[in-house]
Amino acid sequence: MSEEPKGLNKPVKLKADLAAFLGASELPRTEITKKLWDYIKANKLQTKTENGQAENAGKYIVADSKLLPVFRNTNSTSKSGKLTDLTNIEEGQTINMMQMAAVVGANVE
Repeated sequence: MSEEPKGLNKPVKLKADLAAFLGASELPRTEITKKLWDYIKANKLQTKTENGQAENAGKYIVADSKLLPVFRNTNSTSKSGKLTDLTNIEEGQTINMMQMAAVVGANVE
């Protein structure tokens, strides 16, 4: 008998925008993050400068039209009190890769 997956490996329900983006209604957080990164890398959506041009490397992620609805669901405060509000992000603007956890958290139930 296998154990129930726990923590980050436990499947979580995806909200509509992320579900549409990933083509799944439930995934573990680890898979969500991996799939988002696979998309970002495949589409060369990383840049070394805030709001810079996509250059396939760097700590900023450039929002494209497919990522926008997912990013825009993010308006949360971390345990340390840092606000991540991406509700008004525009295509071509960037998020810091450290904000990815907030994005994933905002798009799961």
